[in-house]
Amino acid sequence: MYIILVYDISLEMNGARVLNKVFKICKKYLTHIQKSVFEGEITPAKLKKLEQELKEYIRDDLDSVLIFKNSNKRWLTKEYIGIDNSDILSNFF
Repeated sequence: MYIILVYDISLEMNGARVLNKVFKICKKYLTHIQKSVFEGEITPAKLKKLEQELKEYIRDDLDSVLIFKNSNKRWLTKEYIGIDNSDILSNFF
């Protein structure tokens, strides 16, 4: 399965710590694309584990995580407006 994960973490009430934890968890499973956006292939079992780890830190009244799921990356077309970071990212992976 191919997913795109986007998060929005409030900096209120120790939010910087939450933001750091959420970033590190996402980085374990996915490729960091920009700021609060990650993407990548992931098995259903690993996705469930990712979601469980995120739920430990996401504050229901302050933060949000949005996961777009697709069965296959081939069905997704990317279009960049502004800086295209795909060349930069390909050097790291």
